Amino acid sequence: MNFLSLLAVEWKKLRRSRILLILGTAAVMLWIPSVLNADLNFGMQAEGISPEHNFLIQGFMGMAWFMFPASMVVGTVLLAQTERTNHGILRMLALPVSTGKLCLAKYMILLGLAAIQILMMTGMYYISAAIASQMQEYEFLLPPLFVFAQAGKLYVSSLPMIAFFWMLSVCIQTPIFSVGIGLASIVPSVLMINTKAWFLYPMDYPFYVITAEYGELASNLSETEIELFPWIVAAVVSTGICLAVSCLCFGKNERK
Repeated sequence: MNFLSLLAVEWKKLRRSRILLILGTAAVMLWIPSVLNADLNFGMQAEGISPEHNFLIQGFMGMAWFMFPASMVVGTVLLAQTERTNHGILRMLALPVSTGKLCLAKYMILLGLAAIQILMMTGMYYISAAIASQMQEYEFLLPPLFVFAQAGKLYVSSLPMIAFFWMLSVCIQTPIFSVGIGLASIVPSVLMINTKAWFLYPMDYPFYVITAEYGELASNLSETEIELFPWIVAAVVSTGICLAVSCLCFGKNERK
């Protein structure tokens, strides 16, 4: 079985799960406070940022800090559990395909789910911004090129974080412990972005990128610069380690 066929099989399994429903619910819940508190964006002009930019960035900051990582933690565990339920992993391990390839296929599916959720959240931004515009009689909608650029930065910067969450779900068999450790790892990201060693903690990458964008848009606030080196090196190394550990541990207990 080639890798593309394996991806197709893994994608079909999602139809029996509730992962997409959970991701969609999180996307809707994210923007409800932004719409209800849209008037607060006018009070941020002292920081040198326009209401429409503040509306977007504040929503994306909430997405990057907790809602998106938390959704990925839950989605990752549910994806891992699709194989463990009814011992489906045993049937997959019996196929003429390496466990490493199967593990990487599931990681690619997870990246696809991450992209879908970010697109959902971006789509909800436009709906929310349109509603807020009508409520406040002010244009909150921003050009798609700018919005999708921020969404793209969020997605790319989250790849090492997702690899870490996937490693947790593979190595920790008990779902509640995997979810608990994953959610607990999100909290320190707020502290880590304020240190010089922020690039060593993959869970703060998405939040750091969006925070840096906020500093660029708010002319009266100090700007956070993103230094690609050593960030890129640390991101590649951490992703590689997490995927290597995942591939080594995937199906290990079931093979005993």
